[in-house]
Amino acid sequence: MSDNQNNYLVIMAGGVGSRFWPYSSKEKPKQFLDVTNTGETLIQQTVSRFHGLVAPERVYVVTNRQYLNLVQTQLPGVKKDQILLEPKGLNTAPCIAYASYKIYKENPDARLIVTPADHMILKTSIFKNYIKEVLAEIRDNDMLITLGIQPTRPDTGYGYIKLNVSETKGRLYKVERFTEKPDLSHAKLYFKSDDYLWNSGIFIWTAKSIIHAFEKHKPKIHQLFAGVEYSSSNEQTQIDHVYDSCENVSIDYAILENANNVYVRNCAFGWSDLGTWLSLYDVSNKDDNNNVTEGDVRTYDTKNSIIKISNDKLLIVEGLDNHIVVERDNKIIICRKSSEQNLKQFVQNLKDEGYNI
Repeated sequence: MSDNQNNYLVIMAGGVGSRFWPYSSKEKPKQFLDVTNTGETLIQQTVSRFHGLVAPERVYVVTNRQYLNLVQTQLPGVKKDQILLEPKGLNTAPCIAYASYKIYKENPDARLIVTPADHMILKTSIFKNYIKEVLAEIRDNDMLITLGIQPTRPDTGYGYIKLNVSETKGRLYKVERFTEKPDLSHAKLYFKSDDYLWNSGIFIWTAKSIIHAFEKHKPKIHQLFAGVEYSSSNEQTQIDHVYDSCENVSIDYAILENANNVYVRNCAFGWSDLGTWLSLYDVSNKDDNNNVTEGDVRTYDTKNSIIKISNDKLLIVEGLDNHIVVERDNKIIICRKSSEQNLKQFVQNLKDEGYNI
């Protein structure tokens, strides 16, 4: 087996994208939508950017079982046994564990690139160079590596990584700590400091290293996934039982905040997690009034706004500044851009009222 044949891609594609409501829905979340109007959905873009680094037969997608048909339709090159179906979402640690233990059984020398399905990367060739560099670092080292992004603004929507600048390995910094999404005052401090990076949520490690980390820091999760008969007729049934017993926890909380072999590479490749309407606004083309529009939209005395409607609608907007206006399937949201972090709560309120969101 050649060295490149040890490279595997794990795409996490189970989220529902509630911060992109109503454009993103439970039935068709944002990773399956052409959010950026490129002709490819976000998950298709994710697969495309790894061409030449990972062979199609070593691309694995972890998603909710209700999205099987969407994955098969949009990624015809990914075979059904490469689509790992979660019975329910339990955050990123169980998702990553499922793929890691399954791939390890297939190839104990596997090197894993773990990435969300819904991020945007503008400079693909530069991104690939970073990936190649980090893959070379983990070949002979027991390291858990995350890609960090140099902040371009004091953003409260991202998690941050604090570097231990006194402990490096090549171009990698040891991680001192992970920080959750901060308030604005802390975000401004992090932005001014050279010691903080945005946490991209893209990870690179060997299957052996991450399994060892689960065994050490989350023995219950290790026991659950190590006991599954992968690639057998019992796999799905056993996975369903595992998820009934497994805790809901992120990979950051479960492993990265506890392990002492976590490193970060400071990167710049035109990254956005496209987690919010504001992040989409930031990377989109704007008109002379700094508006981002899609659909038959007429604006008057309107600026700095993102306005997105269905093709069969006509919308006239007057007098708005720094607003989000989105319509889809007869659902409409209008809110200030500064309030977009409340959108997830708005959606939850609708669910509590009995709406099928």
